[in-house]
Amino acid sequence: MKIDFLKNLGIGTISLESYITFEEGKIVPNYKVEESKDCVVLSYQEKDYSDCIKFTKCNTGYTVVRTFKNLGENTLKLKDLSVRVEGIDFGGDKKDDYFYSTENPRIYETFTFPVDYCRTADDVDSSEYDVIANNRWADPGVVSERVNDSPYQPFPAILLSNYKKSVGLVHGTLCQDVFFHSYLTGHEDGVLYLDIRASFKVVKYLEVESGRTLVDEWYIGRTDKAEDINCLFDGYTAELRKKLSSCWGSKDINRHELIWGSWNDGLFRDVTHDMLIKEARVLKGKFPMVKWFQLDDGYAAFHEAYGGKTSAHGIGVAYKNDEGIDMKKFPHGLKAYVDEVKEIGFRPAVWIGCYADKKSAVYKENPDWFINYDYRIPNTAPFDFSVEDAREFLLSGQDLFTKEYGFEAVKHDFWSYQFETTGDFCKNLTKSGYEYRDWWARELRSRIPEDGYLESACDLCQGNPFLGKYFNNYRYGIDVADGKWDNIRTVMQWGTACMSTHTGDLFVPNSDSIGMFPSLSFSEFLYWTTYVLITRSMVELAGLYSKDGNDEKRVEVLKKAACNVNNGDNAYFVNFDYRKSGKNVPEVIYIDTAHFTNEVGKGLPIKTVAMFNSSEEEKDIDFAFEDIGLVDKNYVLTDVWTGEQFVVNSGFEAEIPAHSCRLLSVSEIELNAVLDADVKLENVVKGDNNMDFTVPYAREGKITFSSIPKKVRVDGEGEATIEKSTLNIVTKGACRFSVEF
Repeated sequence: MKIDFLKNLGIGTISLESYITFEEGKIVPNYKVEESKDCVVLSYQEKDYSDCIKFTKCNTGYTVVRTFKNLGENTLKLKDLSVRVEGIDFGGDKKDDYFYSTENPRIYETFTFPVDYCRTADDVDSSEYDVIANNRWADPGVVSERVNDSPYQPFPAILLSNYKKSVGLVHGTLCQDVFFHSYLTGHEDGVLYLDIRASFKVVKYLEVESGRTLVDEWYIGRTDKAEDINCLFDGYTAELRKKLSSCWGSKDINRHELIWGSWNDGLFRDVTHDMLIKEARVLKGKFPMVKWFQLDDGYAAFHEAYGGKTSAHGIGVAYKNDEGIDMKKFPHGLKAYVDEVKEIGFRPAVWIGCYADKKSAVYKENPDWFINYDYRIPNTAPFDFSVEDAREFLLSGQDLFTKEYGFEAVKHDFWSYQFETTGDFCKNLTKSGYEYRDWWARELRSRIPEDGYLESACDLCQGNPFLGKYFNNYRYGIDVADGKWDNIRTVMQWGTACMSTHTGDLFVPNSDSIGMFPSLSFSEFLYWTTYVLITRSMVELAGLYSKDGNDEKRVEVLKKAACNVNNGDNAYFVNFDYRKSGKNVPEVIYIDTAHFTNEVGKGLPIKTVAMFNSSEEEKDIDFAFEDIGLVDKNYVLTDVWTGEQFVVNSGFEAEIPAHSCRLLSVSEIELNAVLDADVKLENVVKGDNNMDFTVPYAREGKITFSSIPKKVRVDGEGEATIEKSTLNIVTKGACRFSVEF
């Protein structure tokens, strides 16, 4: 039975057909259709079940609530609730019809595919899966012809459009309590179709018991800006925000605070109690935005059973002390380490992995606690959360880290396989993977303080905001500290997909970390630091700052970059053609504030613009002021890293060397304004001949004005000196400065 009210979207003679798939086969019900001014209801009932689909008009399309109920006495084996939409027509040559998902660059290093392209592992070269970085682009075990079917937690939406047109069709998820959506799309008999599958992770089907009701919610609508990656999903996210609020599941801990983490910058598992405590003492005086001190992998003992090696099994230390804590590294145990971190003034966080090596006692003695995931990680196994005894052990592991040791935040790594993979994995089929995911995250969340954070790491997320119910930030990119330039370009491409959804306030993106990164050239180090800054994804800092012989030039760059953290704020991609094939990355990105303050107003820069040359040759890169939302007139551009200043009136162009960048503050021409700073400014008030502001922490810093200050008054424990148009300050805590011109 085909229903045609979706033709109101104006992109073809669209019709839809709904169906239900059980283990026994596919059913196409004959729905009763009821239409009113703003609503269409499809309903069907027979003795064993009922199915009701309600379409409600919204600004750019329809929101949909589908309710399925088991009315009979027997358990139903449900595989999916699906809708086929066909007759879609964008008005161009059908060979130019394409689809876009954030999953595409994650797996294939390209944003779009022609709709008739079937994505399979045969289309790419296979190589070994990297269990540390999780950087297998097209691991045959996760590639699927179904779009958004991978375990990479993609932004839960799809766009269909035409390479020569601006109109597009968008579908997006509005609830992930039980279902997830995947898609099949293509042309059939010259007609473009989209199959929307609402199904379940990690179970081959869901056993729907008598009396149980399942609810699926989604959006389908039109966009007229399909060529602009900044706007693709605006209609969908407008409806999504009615369901999810900013930092909707927890506090905004990772929006304005930095984490120091022990993994990157060449440290990896080479950690000890004494080294970490020494670093914490030095770090305290250098980076005031760092509030958290995160111990990553490396605290567990190495065992002969692993051939002298260990793997991601963080929670396994809770099992009969099988793995145990490495007492050579932490001679007083992790509780004593945590207490000392707190005494220094940091809040302690810990890395926890969530699978076990097959040589470990927890696996050998309890093989039924695990799922078989050999096709990706043959030497280790993820826990099966459908097994009650496994859940009880995992809760005891949570208690060990958070209650006994006292860690107040958790970086959760290698955790999502058992929730996000499609297929037959769990032994108990009465709950979907997302129901088990919700249970696990809720239990972990309940064991840390209300203002503690949960970080989602591997499998690397591609922007699914529903994880923000319990998690605070998500790692979307691979490690870049090893000096491989191609990894930086890869992370940049993945990050563009994530950040362009402009949902960072729902779930903070984490670009991995900034740090000393000695394996990168200075220009590459600056490039990476600038990218993390401009995309508002600076969650973590890495590196040993207690080390003798550090490159102080890099340290000063990092201190300036990290002077003000505003993670999740919107970043915009200028004239970026995401429709272009291959691993293309943006050249110009901007934000609507200065990098050193979250405020807007008189006397402050109005934009910050980053320009990137990722190529192997010098390149001219430019932007027009209209591209960044400004009218043509004179502006002052201040290079954040060199201090150079330019007065320009319509845009800016620069020759940028290979693997290099520029970062520019854009200010209006006005007297007594702040052009640049390497400290955070708050509560800024500008008068005719004066400016007042607060620096909220202890720090040495410089603030550059458009005019020469005559006098400065300090309210608080600090001091200031005037050097031409620069104010040099030293504070021992929050200070209020009053500057006269």
